[in-house]
Amino acid sequence: MGNYKAVRLDEIEALDDGRVPMQPVRHHLGIQAFGVNGFTAREAGDRLINEHDESAEYDRHEELYVVVTGHARFEIDNETVDAPQGTLVFVPPDLKRTAFAEEAGTTLLAVGAAAGQAYEPGGWEVWSQFNPLYRAGDYAGVADQGRDAIEASAYPMPMYNLACCEALAGRKEDAIGHLRTAIEGRPQLKELAREDSDLDAIRDEPAFAELVG
Repeated sequence: MGNYKAVRLDEIEALDDGRVPMQPVRHHLGIQAFGVNGFTAREAGDRLINEHDESAEYDRHEELYVVVTGHARFEIDNETVDAPQGTLVFVPPDLKRTAFAEEAGTTLLAVGAAAGQAYEPGGWEVWSQFNPLYRAGDYAGVADQGRDAIEASAYPMPMYNLACCEALAGRKEDAIGHLRTAIEGRPQLKELAREDSDLDAIRDEPAFAELVG
């Protein structure tokens, strides 16, 4: 029997990070070559895609959005794109984008990766359950509740986020250690760390300068 998997998108339990619920397709199917996730709106007017771009040096993902069911409206660098079922919308890294449902039940599939680079999973599936605590300012809560799961996952980006929370909670030694692990796993995170105000509490530490220099 072939080593394949088949699943309906609505069978994948959505993760809610406190912003837009996401169906973690890549994580669910064990895909390693590219990022792919699903987004389904409960009601007309719901935001389907958080407003963002992919311009950071540690990111640079090209993204393809597929309207699987329903009807979506994209806003891309102040231009509106009408996207009924079956529409493909390709967005390069530098353009800001977001999308909204025009109909209840509208579903998008988002596929992305950086051109010319081996794909590196970001690990948002691990971080998503702790993001509401971060957004609420409960940084110690993230550090206490998330440390074991994030360390076990070994994803650099959640590790970086954990370091930020530890810095904000005054846990400087833990923050430096997890920041070091994150940068070792993904050196591009040095750029983010140099400007990230979440890390201001450890910015004057000699070890921080060594890590981002």
